[in-house]
Amino acid sequence: MIEFYPQIKQFHIALALLSGSLFALRGGFALGGARWPQALPVKWLSYAIDTALLTAALMLLTILPWAMFANGWLLAKIALLVAYVVLGVLAMRPGRTQRGRATCYVAALLVFASVYAIARAHHPLGALARWLA
Repeated sequence: MIEFYPQIKQFHIALALLSGSLFALRGGFALGGARWPQALPVKWLSYAIDTALLTAALMLLTILPWAMFANGWLLAKIALLVAYVVLGVLAMRPGRTQRGRATCYVAALLVFASVYAIARAHHPLGALARWLA
């Protein structure tokens, strides 16, 4: 399966960017009062993208040598991913106050950016590793 690593990695990256972009778009419009971000077809598209993203991540996890996980970057990425999902759910849930949803939305986008930086740097500090190392 190692021979498919480059393709799976590129697919994973594309899905991650697509997932984050769709969340940013849906969240922005939902905060603006639009109803389409809560429509079932849009939610299902989001679920499908996230399921494929998780599948690609698990495939990469089985391919990579265990030494890749020695410096903690993957653990930091997974922990932040959980925070991103929770913040995203709180941002998209209609029963909350506008200010609370907006705060969760901005926090989720910042966490997504951190996950992306960690993935690019392969370091738990992400882009900060360059300045602190």
